[in-house]
Amino acid sequence: MLPIPPGIMASRDGALSGQDSSQAEMMSEMCILVDSADRKTGSDSKFNCHYEEGILHRAFSVLLFDGEGKMLVQQRSHDKITFPSVWANSCCSHPLDITGENEDPAEGAINAAKRKLSQELGVSEGDIARIDFRHIGSFLYECRWNEDWIEREVDHVLVATTDSIEVSPNPNEISDHRWIEGEEIEEMFSGSGIWEGEVIAPWFRLLWGRFLAEHYPDVRSIPSIEGVVNFGEVMMDGEPVNPGQNLMIAIGNHREYVEDVIMHSLSKMKQERLHGAMSHLFSGGGKRLRATLPRLVGEAVGEAHEGHYTLGASIEIIHNFTLVHDDLMDQDPIRRGLDAVHVAYDDSTAINAGDAMLAVAFEILAESPHIEQDKLGFLVRSIGEMVRNVASGQQEDISFESRDSVSEEEYIEMIKGKTSVMFETCAGTGAILAGASDEAVDNMRRWGLNLGLCFQLMDDLIDITGDTETLGKPAGSDIVQGKKTLIAIHALNCNHEMPAFSEAYGSGECSDDVLSRAVAELHESGSIEYAKNRAMHHHAVAHECLDLVSDSPALNILRELTDFQLIRIN
Repeated sequence: MLPIPPGIMASRDGALSGQDSSQAEMMSEMCILVDSADRKTGSDSKFNCHYEEGILHRAFSVLLFDGEGKMLVQQRSHDKITFPSVWANSCCSHPLDITGENEDPAEGAINAAKRKLSQELGVSEGDIARIDFRHIGSFLYECRWNEDWIEREVDHVLVATTDSIEVSPNPNEISDHRWIEGEEIEEMFSGSGIWEGEVIAPWFRLLWGRFLAEHYPDVRSIPSIEGVVNFGEVMMDGEPVNPGQNLMIAIGNHREYVEDVIMHSLSKMKQERLHGAMSHLFSGGGKRLRATLPRLVGEAVGEAHEGHYTLGASIEIIHNFTLVHDDLMDQDPIRRGLDAVHVAYDDSTAINAGDAMLAVAFEILAESPHIEQDKLGFLVRSIGEMVRNVASGQQEDISFESRDSVSEEEYIEMIKGKTSVMFETCAGTGAILAGASDEAVDNMRRWGLNLGLCFQLMDDLIDITGDTETLGKPAGSDIVQGKKTLIAIHALNCNHEMPAFSEAYGSGECSDDVLSRAVAELHESGSIEYAKNRAMHHHAVAHECLDLVSDSPALNILRELTDFQLIRIN
């Protein structure tokens, strides 16, 4: 073992001052450092892995079931340095950087589990030999205990079954233990009955919910999950600290590549002023969700490759082309914090820039060496259909402005064209380019369509229920402008008395007091709840589509994207 530098030793001694001597001594054990895919990157002390910001390392969690199907749960010792007195699964610790534990991850986790079952629970060698260990997957999570201590682990889940076993817990490791089953397990996670006021370990909540809950009590047939399930940073109750963080990480991993393709593609235009107009909006940033979505879908349903970046760039360029023309038609002066293209340049140049962007988007698809010719026709046809539907949806939206009434069905068809079809196309083309089957492509198109509908309905809700600072525009502007959203359509057709809404709707401007009362009336009439329920419906349909896709870390990203849309209205 390498000596600990003096500065680190001082920090270590200070942090461990007053801690149980046995627990402090184990902080010198060498854990296995890993990356997010659980590839070994080195080793470091248990102290360094858990102190302050910590280091990502490998861990294991055992769920031990006896012959009657009862599961052993333990309360961690009150003397534990991290997560003391917390109730957890049967046994949880770390494979060490030693022979037998630092090679194959699954085998190493099982060998480490056998070591700790003896050390923590006092299980005899004979009883350990009779245990059937099954490795059913792994997950990455991060949870802070306090300002000094943190867990950052790729945790390997082991289901252990045996007909009979005797345990004699080490009081320095375990304060209490119980064998529980059925409703007792449900009560533990819900905090009811004898579990009221008890704290359940976040990793236990995560692994139970993801790996076992659906299959219990038939624990011997729990399927394995490939890859590392990434939960990101969570709170003590297992809920994400930053909902959507893993999605943002995934998008960030691909954003640079697709932006390089976009800027290289736009450089085809040598006319300086026109090139500036074409690239103007891209300098305003943005998450590039549509640009990276084909790649994210490709990773979930097939083989993702460089062609997905070209595909994403093509769709993103088209998306920005529609924004250039939309801003001009609506005479909106600002886009992404920048002057709109027709303001920064002029109306004629904005029209010309949009036309050129559309041409470039199809050109780069045809030129890509990473897109197979037998798939090119499908991509061109799908994207062409998308552009046609976006134009149709935009024209319908324009027509709504001069109409006295619009039906719910007409509104849904309009947003399908104007918003949802782009998500549908990203998903379908991303799947076909990854080599997915026709059934998988159709399924992902349906997912994308419902994701897009959910997205737009939430935007409508956020406009009314959000705050001005978050929105970047006056809250309730859709009401004042008289936009025929699903909320407004419901309100205009219900029998509820809504004097403030009638005064504010389509007024062009009104006082904050009137607008506030109008929003209250939309709540009272059920119009906001109606639109939210419709958004929830499309959210549920989108998840049903994902249920047909094999579990993987890439699928988890799509689930997070689907849930992230729901978060926006909570």
